[in-house]
Amino acid sequence: MHIAPFDNQNKPIVDVDDSTVPLNYFNIVKLRKGEAFEYQVPGYETCIVPATGSIDVEVEGVSFADLGGRGVDVWDGEPQGVYVPVGARVTLVCTSEATETFIAGARYEKVLDPFDVRDHDLVQYGSDDTKTHRKIKHILGQKQHDKVGRLLVSELFTVGQGGWSGFPSHKHDTNRLPDETRHDETYNFRFKPNHGSGLQMLQREDGQPGDAYHIVDGATICIDNGYHPCAVLPGYEMYYFTILGGLTQRSLVQYFQPSHAYQIETIPGIKDMIAKFK
Repeated sequence: MHIAPFDNQNKPIVDVDDSTVPLNYFNIVKLRKGEAFEYQVPGYETCIVPATGSIDVEVEGVSFADLGGRGVDVWDGEPQGVYVPVGARVTLVCTSEATETFIAGARYEKVLDPFDVRDHDLVQYGSDDTKTHRKIKHILGQKQHDKVGRLLVSELFTVGQGGWSGFPSHKHDTNRLPDETRHDETYNFRFKPNHGSGLQMLQREDGQPGDAYHIVDGATICIDNGYHPCAVLPGYEMYYFTILGGLTQRSLVQYFQPSHAYQIETIPGIKDMIAKFK
């Protein structure tokens, strides 16, 4: 499902029990200096990631000060985050001139402990020759595996201008271990310059025509099933904030499209990338 950019007025873009991606939750909160935002999401663990600006966060009386620090866009600095347990009461306060803050969530039952993430886990793979060169900054990734329920949160960047991401095409819509897990996935895209754009493909069945969506700065894509590579126009850089929520486990097992799976062997570093989602 494609959701075009709109002013969500700090209300969830993907709410609890969404009909397409019920395992995901996603909100974008925009605040000016000194403004506060409170939230609580029963049945979902969440992660707070400032896209721009800085915030103070309080989770059930536990304080995390000066989170964020990026400037005008997601390319201007490194990501930081706070993990929020299921159903916890949270307050965000903007400490910079303005902030745009992502709130990612996944359905879960147990209540864990809050913590902050100041250093991300970086993996870079692909190549200019294969048009697949990109880097992934894991905020809630492998390093936090024992502290999180079923939520994975990352930022993905194309390296250079133009090219493909999410290739070889893969899916993760069916629980059939050890070959595949069910993980709902939500993306929010940004482009540099921001008048750039790209393409999100969604092919439900190998060998059959699928769907394609024109993605622009601020667009959201919700993926419930099917193979889903995406591409950015030549001359532009692409970013997407990624939320993955597992049905029965946190580790992601991707099933690569049979007609393209052999290309795993042609893309430098891709096996390391796959391992980082485990």
